[in-house]
Amino acid sequence: MTGQRVRRDDNTLERQLWLAANKLRHHLDAAAYKHIVLGLVFLRCRPREWSKLASSRASSDLGAKLDRALEKIERDDDSLTGVLTARYKGSGLEPACLEELVGLVGSVDIAGDRDLLGRIYEYFLAEFASAEGRKGGQFYTPRGVVQLLVAMLAPKAGRVYDPCCGSGGMFVHSARTRDICLFGQESNPTTWRLAKMNLALRGLQGDLGPGPGDTLRRDLHPDLRADYILANPPFNASAWGEAEPHDPRWRYGRPPPRCANFAWVQHVLHHLAPQGVAGVVLACGSLSSRRSGEGDMRRAIVEADKLDCVVALPSQLFYATSIPACLWIFAADKRGGDGRDRRGETLFIDARHLGSMVTRTMRELSLEDITEIAGTYRAWRGEPPRAGASRRRAEASSRIDVPGFARAVDLAEIARQEFVLTPGRYVGAAAEPTPTEPYAERMRRLAETLDAQLVTAAELDRKLRELVRGLDVD
Repeated sequence: MTGQRVRRDDNTLERQLWLAANKLRHHLDAAAYKHIVLGLVFLRCRPREWSKLASSRASSDLGAKLDRALEKIERDDDSLTGVLTARYKGSGLEPACLEELVGLVGSVDIAGDRDLLGRIYEYFLAEFASAEGRKGGQFYTPRGVVQLLVAMLAPKAGRVYDPCCGSGGMFVHSARTRDICLFGQESNPTTWRLAKMNLALRGLQGDLGPGPGDTLRRDLHPDLRADYILANPPFNASAWGEAEPHDPRWRYGRPPPRCANFAWVQHVLHHLAPQGVAGVVLACGSLSSRRSGEGDMRRAIVEADKLDCVVALPSQLFYATSIPACLWIFAADKRGGDGRDRRGETLFIDARHLGSMVTRTMRELSLEDITEIAGTYRAWRGEPPRAGASRRRAEASSRIDVPGFARAVDLAEIARQEFVLTPGRYVGAAAEPTPTEPYAERMRRLAETLDAQLVTAAELDRKLRELVRGLDVD
């Protein structure tokens, strides 16, 4: 592959590159190798520097030259200060493998299209997250979950905030217009660098603070009030710290020290603008837990009428955990500035049956699944289908109260359920399909099937008795 240009119109390009790059990994683990590969993808978007490196990739000090190239980019771009750390000299990758890897990434014909490199970068992030398993899930939110959150919130213009931004996927999918301003924070230094590179690769500007920092312990954007907040915080994080009693974020109750779920929820609500909306991914236990005052905090949030929608997600969507997850969608003001008045109502969606298994352990949401969920939510908000929406989107938008899938309820009903927010309690069971077979024919068919099964059961019973009699009981 390294001897020819890789065509940009090849729809399997990302996978081809990944398979080729992964073959060169050899003994290096995925956590170390990802920085080598992603750094090269980043360098590829700097044509001037890359042309020099590609022409001299056979030199004995290739690793040192790559490190110097990163250092030069960092010196020339203040937004990348402290991001492009040396990673090639002494990396442990065999010189011949590094040379081949440089040729492989250099073979991509980008023709000035940064978005192509961005897609490659994101694809590689997903593959490395999969390879690293639980550790990988800490820096990467699956693409389908990000797309669903973005489709539900539909950022148009204003401030987008992710308080635990990982490698920046929420930003990449949200910033579709120039009217978006990005703000975020990330506690892991390595992951913070990945996010900064991801934004730079896409030509996006974002304020991620002067460096990594723990959001709950040290909020780097205390005065920010965001129009859109998208967050996938660590599930059920323990030992996050002791909540300061006078912290203005804890409006609905002081979160317990052994589980950060409601610390994250209240942090998000604190940072919402007067007309802002937010989507937070949490473990499903947050919907019903009553430990350490969590039930009281959940009740206070519901009674304050900040909860717009709850979505129960399918299992096995995340690399870091197999526990069930859900989406909490918040609205600071539900009077319906761009839709209908939703005060006193919450929409529940049970999407656990959606998605399909793409590996033995991982499930993905399809575009149709995302359309069905987001379309239902946005129709309930009173927003018409967007111009150019597909027929499937229009049909999904017309489905609001669907047994077994979606239902809007008032606060009184939630109170009767003792403020447990599990969607299955509200949407009920799916309607049985209306039979098209005449009753008499269906009963005759069922009777014939039962007769056949009874005959089979009797034959199996006879064989089992013969086997038992033939056992040596001495």
